[in-house]
Amino acid sequence: MLEVSGLCAGYGRLPVLRDVSFSAAEGEILLIAGENGAGKTTLLQTIGGLIKPTAGSIRFEGRDVTGATPEDLVPRGLRLVLDGHRVFPELSVFDNIRLGAVASKTGKVAFDTAVDQIFEVFPILKQKANDKARSLSGGQQQMLTLSQAFVSQPKVLLCDEPSLGLAMALMPPIMNFLRSWAKSGTAVVIVEQHVQLALAVAARGLLMQRGSVVFDGTADEFAAETGIIAAPH
Repeated sequence: MLEVSGLCAGYGRLPVLRDVSFSAAEGEILLIAGENGAGKTTLLQTIGGLIKPTAGSIRFEGRDVTGATPEDLVPRGLRLVLDGHRVFPELSVFDNIRLGAVASKTGKVAFDTAVDQIFEVFPILKQKANDKARSLSGGQQQMLTLSQAFVSQPKVLLCDEPSLGLAMALMPPIMNFLRSWAKSGTAVVIVEQHVQLALAVAARGLLMQRGSVVFDGTADEFAAETGIIAAPH
């Protein structure tokens, strides 16, 4: 589904990614972990089209999309969800969700089905569907951000720090949402600071240090390598 080979990227003359290679399969959740400054966010932003790579390649569904922009990638089914709560504050919750379907041209039936699934997983969004997004708490805005991506029906989801700024109690439903997403066939690549929680749903773990991949294996192998055991789920 997604193949990254020898990827290098950075900011101006500052190199960040160094020869990064990995793949993510259909229906798989891949956790990318590492200390701050390891290059995790830069990696997702490069794959998602926000940063131009200086070397290497990115292939999506067998096609070379190296250097493609988000405007090119989203309609094809590759979606990046950045950290933080990036919603349209003056629009209603429902209109925010509806906007997520515009770029991908999601049909009405598929959109209605997706909305039903969202409201089942996040009932608070159904209760607040007509409220302005700015009235939501930080955790609720994160749910809304993920929902915007969900209705675009991506084949690959790149998700950067979905737990950022959230109470721990909100993490299980968000992780369950990502897991249900993968079960539908989406390849989910997630950068997450709460590694234990992410390992509970991930099939594989990739560890980065100083812009390079130093370990890539199954979730069990990742736990054995790092000593981090998945939290009960």
